[in-house]
Amino acid sequence: MQTLNWIDWVVLIVTLLTIVGYGTWKTRGSKSVQDYVKGGNTTKWWTIGLSVMATQASAITFLSTTGQAFSDGMGFVQFYFGLPIAMVIICLVFIPLYHRLKVYTAYEFLENRFDLKTRSLTAILFLIQRGLAAGITIFAPAIILSVVLGWPITYLNISIGVLVIIYTVSGGTKAVTVTQKQQMFVIFAGMLAALFIILNLIPDDVSFTKALDIAGANGRMEVLDFSFDLENRYTVWTGLIGGTFLALAYFGTDQSQVQRYLSGKSMKEMQMGLIFNGLLKVPMQFFILLVGVMVFVFYQFNPAPLNFIDSSTEKVLASEYSQQYQSLQEKQNNLFNEKKALSIQLSKNDDDNLRQELFVLDSVEKTHRLESKYLIKRAIDTAYANKYDRLNKELLTLKSNKDSDLYKEKEEEIKNWYKESAKDTNTNDRDYMFITFILKHLPKGLIGLLLAVILSAAMSSTASEINALATITSIDLYGRNLKEEKDENHMVKATKVFTLVWGVVAIIIACFANLAENLIQLVNIIGSIFYGNVLGVFLLAFFFKFIKGNAVFIAAIITQIIVISLYFLDENNIINLPYLWLNLVGCVLVIAIACILQLLSKNDKKIA
Repeated sequence: MQTLNWIDWVVLIVTLLTIVGYGTWKTRGSKSVQDYVKGGNTTKWWTIGLSVMATQASAITFLSTTGQAFSDGMGFVQFYFGLPIAMVIICLVFIPLYHRLKVYTAYEFLENRFDLKTRSLTAILFLIQRGLAAGITIFAPAIILSVVLGWPITYLNISIGVLVIIYTVSGGTKAVTVTQKQQMFVIFAGMLAALFIILNLIPDDVSFTKALDIAGANGRMEVLDFSFDLENRYTVWTGLIGGTFLALAYFGTDQSQVQRYLSGKSMKEMQMGLIFNGLLKVPMQFFILLVGVMVFVFYQFNPAPLNFIDSSTEKVLASEYSQQYQSLQEKQNNLFNEKKALSIQLSKNDDDNLRQELFVLDSVEKTHRLESKYLIKRAIDTAYANKYDRLNKELLTLKSNKDSDLYKEKEEEIKNWYKESAKDTNTNDRDYMFITFILKHLPKGLIGLLLAVILSAAMSSTASEINALATITSIDLYGRNLKEEKDENHMVKATKVFTLVWGVVAIIIACFANLAENLIQLVNIIGSIFYGNVLGVFLLAFFFKFIKGNAVFIAAIITQIIVISLYFLDENNIINLPYLWLNLVGCVLVIAIACILQLLSKNDKKIA
């Protein structure tokens, strides 16, 4: 457990309270639905752009993306390559339609084009996936403060959620948008300061260019992958194709984003705001990944723990596996000394042999980290250890016949158990890497600022999500199904109540969340399961004029079942389909099924 200096506490508390207080004061007294849901349509393009970026840049972005870069390098940036393409399409197709129809939500358009049940179905799909994501955006910063303060994560989930609920209930969309400008300023300032400090912590004779060379020698600077390998989640093609469809669905149909630009002063302001986001988003993600890579370089000259979760390390050292873990730590220390010596040599002399040696040693280090996770898993989970031992004994009895199918099957089963240890809450330390580095190596004051960065990102993203969830519930479900029309005051109050309710739901989901292999991947997986289907419904509405509501409604239900099934088949290694492709599959499926159903319906009528 780390302790914060009083300077860090002051910086953290003053920053957060200023943002919350300013947002609550600036947007108090919204009287109409127009003001509360669309911010009175007064937002300028730069505010829209920053608000859209802040909505997507949750705490997970800064925790997980830096951890992703530390472990696997810069390749994750390819995930965002489709975003600028999507921004142009949304500006040309989506925004003009939304603006002309003067809708409050994206799903209002679907009722105008199809029917009420299609509008309700897509709204419900949004509520499911965005409700889950809202819980995760609270859970991520709760992990941080649990490390810092030693408080139970449940208490922290509640505290963070309540903080967000205060100003979101008070001011609605305008409160979210206004606070996000301040939050993005804090985020940009904090990350720039972090990179500057990290570069100063690297030895003086290692320039920035040399630091990049060292990262490259360890396989961390491989930005572009043009392969068509489906086993690789992040390639240029998955980014351009799967990423475009994901971004189209997210920015074009997800109310948490649509609501940001629907508050724009004019259609031109909305379009300019999205183009602004499209131009800055990829460089921003590249920069965040670069920070993670520079932390990796820092640890080439400074000892790094085998596992970045101190409490998990303490548990394994207090267990029967203590000696094995200490032996592994000793191997890691020796490996670190070798890597450090080679890194120093490489900084003075660019040599291909040195690069190859570093790459090999990095592979060994990755193996050490996996072994450490396995030992921690065994120390914490007795049932896991017992089952692994049983499987291992069964494997030994088959050792004499290594070519047999039974031996291969048992060996594969053990490998799967081995991999599971890396996904466990107590062993998966990717998302802890950046916060551990911040707490142990950065100067006083900057620690508080960077904690404020991560919490500001969490607040901005969570506020957008519960604001959107409440809007959809109030307008698409509650208001649309009322038998008698209610006045503006009633609908504003109802939306505030739903904001509070969804804030509480997000807190509950956060309390039951578990750390996935990587939080940023988990959020994108949840989105990919639902987004492709919803995007396909919107594309049917835009471009397939002969399709009617019944065909779309049935097709959307069938598609959702298929996409969820495909995801679980991939998770169980029955098929090989990276989650980003689910966006394309879902979109194509719902369009194809709807077209077939509509044509069959016409044929039936002709026969009749």
